[in-house]
Amino acid sequence: MNEALKIVVLMGGTSEEREVSLASGSQVARALESRGHEVVCVDTARGVLTDIEVDRLLREGVGREAPPPEAMDLLETGDTTLLTRNPELENTDIVFPALHGGTGEDGTLQVLLELAGIRFAGSDRLGCTLAMDKEVSKNLFRSAGIPTPDWLPGPASLEEVAARLGLPVIVKPPSGGSTLGLSLVQDPGEFDAAIDDAHRYEDRILFERYVPGRELTVGILGSEALPVGEIIPAHTLFDYECKYQPGLAQEIFPADIPEALASRLQELALEVHRCLFLRDFSRVDFIVDEANEPWCLEANALPGLTAQSLLPRAAAAAGIPFPELCERIVRLALSRYAPAGTSSGPSG
Repeated sequence: MNEALKIVVLMGGTSEEREVSLASGSQVARALESRGHEVVCVDTARGVLTDIEVDRLLREGVGREAPPPEAMDLLETGDTTLLTRNPELENTDIVFPALHGGTGEDGTLQVLLELAGIRFAGSDRLGCTLAMDKEVSKNLFRSAGIPTPDWLPGPASLEEVAARLGLPVIVKPPSGGSTLGLSLVQDPGEFDAAIDDAHRYEDRILFERYVPGRELTVGILGSEALPVGEIIPAHTLFDYECKYQPGLAQEIFPADIPEALASRLQELALEVHRCLFLRDFSRVDFIVDEANEPWCLEANALPGLTAQSLLPRAAAAAGIPFPELCERIVRLALSRYAPAGTSSGPSG
């Protein structure tokens, strides 16, 4: 039996994916507690959460209430004293980031934790930065021989995009998450509105060739590729609404695909994981076209971690229950550091 640990779960924050992060963090916390660990939940915009607050998140679901105007996310201020000088967090063994999007997933959090000497689970600043920037990651995929749809960085005119990539075409912010700001432009009249929507989330823009086909995803745990899953959205794309509103997508694990295709997708996912220097866990998303050719769309360094999220469902298909998945992620991270208990505070 593994020894009990003190674990800090970071969640919330101020990004557009705040509510998704709160859902992930609260469920990860309770899963780790069920394994015998002491867990403290920290909303990086509000501070330490009480058990009552965490229970409310679990019971009522996550609302869309934003932090108060005066809230300052530690990821924006760079002030890690919330973690390093808080009596409630003394003798922490490891931090488990359950933040999605923005500075929680783009490497900013990881830099702060590294500078403060705090041990944490998941990818480091390099892996998070490479995975979050879709233009950079696609260039790395192309260099490594990993098939990915053709793309064109903006700004670009409709005529240039249509000539290079054709219509329909995907328009998206290159560093966004949860498909926020992503549009499928099928008609020239939709082009400007799609650009405006993408610019709500980021100044940069990315145009990507649209590949019709089946949406498949592969979770990675350590050095193991989990069973392939298929997503069948109610909409043309697996957009934000389909991801987080019940009943708008079928998620099938394991996917009903030929064994050879499943093996190929798992091999590619592991190549992506290594290519982007990811660690502990990730999720890699693909489109498989009508000829059964796979195209890598992106990798997620901090994928959703509710019990019903895609990575946990892939783990369940491999016989790994959600609490065990969270435990394995923690143990993979700790294996990189000195044995737990050798430090007197949250740093290590």
